[in-house]
Amino acid sequence: ADDPVGQLVQSRLLLRPDGLFIGVLLGGQTLHELRTVLAEAEVRLRGGLSPRVLPMADLRDLGGLLQRAGFALPVADSRTLTVRYRSLAHLVRDLRAMGETNALIERPRTISPKRLFSLAEEIYHHNFSDGDGRLSATFELVFLTGWAPDESQQKPLRPGSARARLADALDTFEMPTGDRVPPKPS
Repeated sequence: ADDPVGQLVQSRLLLRPDGLFIGVLLGGQTLHELRTVLAEAEVRLRGGLSPRVLPMADLRDLGGLLQRAGFALPVADSRTLTVRYRSLAHLVRDLRAMGETNALIERPRTISPKRLFSLAEEIYHHNFSDGDGRLSATFELVFLTGWAPDESQQKPLRPGSARARLADALDTFEMPTGDRVPPKPS
């Protein structure tokens, strides 16, 4: 998306107060194997790189986008899935079926030589295949949740205002940090 913050702001504005936003998108670890093998193959054949896979944001950056868009109580979480493919052609076929083709403005406009993809597949098999010879492809799903702000929502307490210690609630010993001395256990 050209303006992810703007899209999130529009989503927040469409929600009623205290309404929940849930979004799922592909994160930064998605297709790292494919990006690696295409880059290595292109460097070997052409001596340089062309943009072939869309850049994707990491979890922390996506969580920050929720805050910038004005969501209350933002949470970003991820789950990584590994999918196995018989060949690079099978992976590319799935990507096309998902509508995940190269939409980059700076993408190469010429037809890539067949050797690029056959070399990429060789590198893929060498570096990212399992014992059965299948290619591994990583998909990182990032789940974003945030609430449209409302006065009824919980507010964080000011630091140091707690009446109980987390270590006591967890029945554990608090490790000292810095020059603080922990209380003696009773």
